[in-house]
Amino acid sequence: MEGGGRASGGKHLIFTGPRGGHVGRTSLNEEVWKRALASAGVIPERKPGGSYAESRDDGMQALRHFYASVPLDASENIKALTEHLGHSDPGLTLRVYAHLMPSTQERTRKAVTAVFDAARSDSSRT
Repeated sequence: MEGGGRASGGKHLIFTGPRGGHVGRTSLNEEVWKRALASAGVIPERKPGGSYAESRDDGMQALRHFYASVPLDASENIKALTEHLGHSDPGLTLRVYAHLMPSTQERTRKAVTAVFDAARSDSSRT
């Protein structure tokens, strides 16, 4: 893997494969990510000629969920996150990641309270 490049679709890539295109998820997962996890002692080393242990908790999907959770926690626009993740539509992003979104109850309560407070403030001036 090399740093930097441009995919055929004109997208800027952080990592590129040997031919300059994108790095496949499976390649990155097996050749880089799981090797790093094993080196750090997070997952067991693979046996010679074998594969690393399967684990959704420690694999690329966990990294992708983490990546999605950061902008969601910061109240990023769901359409922007959809584009970053490469999803086809915001509905898909919401179905997959809605459980990671911070509770909107408190934000909603504060927004409604602010409207009523402003209305009360305006009516007390007249």
